[in-house]
Amino acid sequence: MLEWLFIERLIISAILGGLIGVEREMHDKPAGFRTHVLICVGAAMFTLLSISVSGTFENPADVSRIAAGVVAGIGFLSAGTIFRDKDRVRGLTTAADIWVLAAIGMSVGFGHYFLAVAATIISLVVLIVGRILDQYL
Repeated sequence: MLEWLFIERLIISAILGGLIGVEREMHDKPAGFRTHVLICVGAAMFTLLSISVSGTFENPADVSRIAAGVVAGIGFLSAGTIFRDKDRVRGLTTAADIWVLAAIGMSVGFGHYFLAVAATIISLVVLIVGRILDQYL
């Protein structure tokens, strides 16, 4: 029955990643809905695989190594969204939200649903309110 628990976690991560992805897609950002869903599901999947490979939920050694690899890989992926356009740097917010998105996926993978939902809500508030504040500042 562990497989069904893992599938449940993948679905939850897809939903949470999709929520942030819809916001980014609506504003025509470099990483949209599909990218956000795939990043969140991928981070959850790597986390679930690390749990599965370690054999137990209590063995942190293998789990932490794979989690560290996910963080490093996401950093590389995020860097690809940053570019310079004349005198401005663009894509920093997208890079940051991809980084947070991986953490959300990993949280779901580890079964910390409340934390993942809270981070999703906070991220959406920051993205939406931040856009409004940018217009006035």
